[in-house]
Amino acid sequence: MEKTEKREKSVLYRLFISMFTISAFTFGGGFVIISLMKKKFVDEYGWLSEQEMLDYTALAQSCPGAIAVNAAILAGWRVAGPLGMLCAVAGTVLPPLIILSIISAFYSAFASNPYVAMALGGMQAGVAAVIVDVVLNMGKNVLAQKSWLKNGIMLAAFIAVYFLKVSVSTVILCAALIGIAQQLFSRRKGAAK
Repeated sequence: MEKTEKREKSVLYRLFISMFTISAFTFGGGFVIISLMKKKFVDEYGWLSEQEMLDYTALAQSCPGAIAVNAAILAGWRVAGPLGMLCAVAGTVLPPLIILSIISAFYSAFASNPYVAMALGGMQAGVAAVIVDVVLNMGKNVLAQKSWLKNGIMLAAFIAVYFLKVSVSTVILCAALIGIAQQLFSRRKGAAK
């Protein structure tokens, strides 16, 4: 019993510290954090599978709120239940709260500082590279499944957003509905056999 408790506390601690570190040293929003969560939770700790991380990314993006917080909720719950969810969310939101509190106290000094402006400009390039990495890795995983439906949805979503300027939320909603319809069709087909 004691070993199980220690193991659970260790997982909760690692979950909190992992999310705190990722959130504290990541610039660029949810997609950057998700790529680092994948490296930590899938590749390093093995807490989640690649497919679970892909599913959680889709859910996190389609739910209202910040993608990083939504992903932390889902991953934390999956890894360690309700306490895991609380630890992951706390680790995700504390760094921005601390940083914004410090920046707001010294806002006038930051706003007019040319070095801060240059640093933020450099970070934009790094963020773009990380987002491209996430897109390529996730796209590769979808293509590896060799599902004509998933590949078609991915291509149609890209065309709709990039060329037709359709709202991302509309594309996500349509893709979710197609996925639900496909699952229902597969179940009915399986039940008929």
